Amino acid sequence: MKLILLGAPGSGKGTQAEVICDRLGIPAVSTGNIIREAIKQGTEAGLKAKSHVDSGGLVPDEIVVEMLRERLGEDDCKSGYILDGFPRNVNQARTLDKMGIVIDKVINIEVADECIVNRMSGRRVCSSCGSSYHVIYKAPMKKPGKCDRCGGDLATRDDDRPETVRERLRIYHEQTAPLKDYYDAAGKLFVVEGQEELADTTKLTIAALEA
Repeated sequence: MKLILLGAPGSGKGTQAEVICDRLGIPAVSTGNIIREAIKQGTEAGLKAKSHVDSGGLVPDEIVVEMLRERLGEDDCKSGYILDGFPRNVNQARTLDKMGIVIDKVINIEVADECIVNRMSGRRVCSSCGSSYHVIYKAPMKKPGKCDRCGGDLATRDDDRPETVRERLRIYHEQTAPLKDYYDAAGKLFVVEGQEELADTTKLTIAALEA
């Protein structure tokens, strides 16, 4: 099965990707991971991408597509895969169509913006060991503001600040959200309403897979 997983930053789609991978025995293909690995290995496409990444810009579509084509040709993708992070816009979706890739289902994890802002701005990360907490859902048990594991100070990451999250959501709605209409028109879109409890969202994701 070939799937696309959509969802705004902070919607929890990464966790749902893991669930789908385990259930179907297929890999999650993340363009972010592909780019980082290509740069690490110093491939031709990786060197092309590095200059854009180093300058803080987006890697051009033609470079991303070149990397994606190579990744999807590997043995572990023969039985299917989940695309996570591609396509990011309708033009990229059309590129997939031109590549002859037939997507079976597009699952969209739908979560309200303010819920995402509250969820992400409440995250805290240990400055020493990197353990993750949340002021509401996973507060430290031993001492407020301190990591249970190592006692390090807990801090808010810059990209979890409310103003940063809202800007990421604005870009998502402008560039990526139109994909919902694109795939809905093709009869391939399945919407999963994100729940407060992760397990409840997972049940809905599995139901969408089996629909």
